[in-house]
Amino acid sequence: MTFKSFFIIASVVLLSSCSKELTEANINPNATENAQPDYLLTSAIKTSVDAYWGTTNNMNSSLLFVQQWAKIQYTEEDRYIYSNTSFQTLWTTLYAQSITNANQLIKLAEIQSNPNYKGVALVVRSWAFSLLTDVYGDIPYRQAGDIAKYITPVYDNQKEVYIGLINDLKEAKGLLNVTGKAVGGDIIYGGNISRWIKFANSLRLRLALRIADKEPAIAQQVINEIITSGDALISDNTDIAKLTYLTSPNQNPISALFETRDDYRVSKTLVDKLFELNDPRLSVFVSKTQAATTAGYVGVPNGLTTADASNLGFAKTSKPGTYFLAANAPAVLFSYGELLFDLSEAVARGYINGNASDLYIKGIKASLQQYGIATSDIDAYVLQASVQYDATNFRKSIGIQKWIALYGQGLEAFTEWRRLDYPVLTPSVAGVLNGDIPKRFIYPGTEQALNGKNYTLAVANQGKDVLTTKLWFDIK
Repeated sequence: MTFKSFFIIASVVLLSSCSKELTEANINPNATENAQPDYLLTSAIKTSVDAYWGTTNNMNSSLLFVQQWAKIQYTEEDRYIYSNTSFQTLWTTLYAQSITNANQLIKLAEIQSNPNYKGVALVVRSWAFSLLTDVYGDIPYRQAGDIAKYITPVYDNQKEVYIGLINDLKEAKGLLNVTGKAVGGDIIYGGNISRWIKFANSLRLRLALRIADKEPAIAQQVINEIITSGDALISDNTDIAKLTYLTSPNQNPISALFETRDDYRVSKTLVDKLFELNDPRLSVFVSKTQAATTAGYVGVPNGLTTADASNLGFAKTSKPGTYFLAANAPAVLFSYGELLFDLSEAVARGYINGNASDLYIKGIKASLQQYGIATSDIDAYVLQASVQYDATNFRKSIGIQKWIALYGQGLEAFTEWRRLDYPVLTPSVAGVLNGDIPKRFIYPGTEQALNGKNYTLAVANQGKDVLTTKLWFDIK
């Protein structure tokens, strides 16, 4: 069955799941329910990835925070002007759709005795939960996605969420079996279980590093276990976890946005860095200006007033590269380059044996190869002194190159920037946070109204529900 067919039927699944609370009383407990696991899986993946790459959580927030993109008009968000409804989409989409459908799939997998469906669902659900805790902090986790039992779920603190997800991914690895029953509806790997195993282990490694600054012993134990057990990890660019979009109406969210709007440009911060490093990804990440300019590629400073931004000229500033504006551009969840940078950091921290510099260089090469850069250009790039690994400051070397490699993945780039503290970013020109940059998303206003008691407890534990409150994992 085609991606388009899955999406159409999955939409029906979504609509029915959203009305669950209203219709549950009318369900005949003696009737057979015919939920299809392949449609549930397609729905859980598609809604998660759309939210990850979509306007609200990516283009209009996290990509601005990490200064990969900037706004050329309607610049309020680039100046950090948000309300408690601004960040509602990620929360409602992942909880009401992605996580709920993953939970339903887990139950169905157990009924149908198909551990592979359960394993894949655990990976998808873990990734969705990680996106939520990465930006909000304390979140409902143990009681989430089961409205029949928990209408007002409690919030778990971020440490507990990360450790819970690490354990969930270990369980997923144990369930996934290449000789087991097949899975359908897999629009990431096409039912290739060996690649789901690699994704599960790689995601577990990523989350272990999330807690490394606060719980180094646990992080080291988890990463050591992965390496010494010989757990398969993403091993080349063919293993990249990504959703490759189709044509309209199922095109990449970035492509869909630029069909009707022209609000965004590439940030001057990123363009300047790519020029500084003679980075061959410049022409992939950035489009040339429509009007002739001296540099050819011109970024927009983050956080200008609308008037100042407009004065720069729409035709004299650079949009994202055509690679990212294409309808079928892939939405990457986890790349091979990122995995190599993670391994480099694990070595630098003394968690595992290896050569941090070699892994770092391999990570850069993998990112360049991901975009089809010529081998000769790759070799010249990594030989530059400005690109060499600095063993005295792994955070700086890895942080800057990871920031570049995560271009377009705003939520992940935002999290890694807060964790590694590089690159050093200057707050928006006309920002409203007293010289600061956002450190988190604000909880949706609906939580105060519908889950007020637990929301209040979470804020008391974590700190004020404002953009500048640092989350547990963020030590600086």
